Amino acid sequence: MKVTILGSGTSQGVPVIACDCEVCMSTNSKDKRLRSSIMLTIEGKNYVIDSGPDFRQQMLREKVQTLEAILFTHEHKDHIAGLDDVRAFNFKQKKALNVYCSNDVAVALKREFHYVFSAYQYPGIPKIDINLIDNKDFYVSNNVKFTPIQVYHYKMPVFGFRVGDFTYITDAKTISDKEIDKIKGSKVVIVNALHEKEHISHFNLKEAIDFIKKVNPEKAYLTHISHLFGKVEYIESILPKNVFLATDGLCFDV
Repeated sequence: MKVTILGSGTSQGVPVIACDCEVCMSTNSKDKRLRSSIMLTIEGKNYVIDSGPDFRQQMLREKVQTLEAILFTHEHKDHIAGLDDVRAFNFKQKKALNVYCSNDVAVALKREFHYVFSAYQYPGIPKIDINLIDNKDFYVSNNVKFTPIQVYHYKMPVFGFRVGDFTYITDAKTISDKEIDKIKGSKVVIVNALHEKEHISHFNLKEAIDFIKKVNPEKAYLTHISHLFGKVEYIESILPKNVFLATDGLCFDV
């Protein structure tokens, strides 16, 4: 399985509009962060987790030719806003795109993209098949097993996903011991770490590191990074030896 970091930034991305802090003004490409998303490539098929506002740009940058499915973690706009751009895959693959999400996300998709689901099907609109999931294992393409991990983004339920020896968690503030048990044994984990200060709805660095220690993977990557965290050189200098900073375009095999 190949993992590609499509985006590693927060809801505003980095640089932030109208901000002149040292991170937003950095000329280092690793300090530029699109909205958080990843792509898994398994036996030649691509599966994307979250299609935020930068989905089109991410697909073009990675030269993605086909897409099997999109899985959604939750319904915030920075995770769903790019869904309209699946039209290109509809046209090329000549079929609807399968989407996997909770009922809450489905309600949001039908609200935000009402024209997709209306009785009158306007020519050229996206073709989407919604597959509802709950906190039970499910299969995509009939043979790829996904295990949902229930986390909370303040009080909002969010799904992380485990596939084989890999787990992806974003927008987490709290995770129960029962859900942590589902993650243990993963060789590689990606988890959100907004910055060093306490935050109401996201892990800060300390909380992310504590979580990583609990699940004890061989490697961990931090994502959903804020411009308030600091420049990439600083962040990398303070991380434990088995913890790395996710950057846009990073690829690795699990």
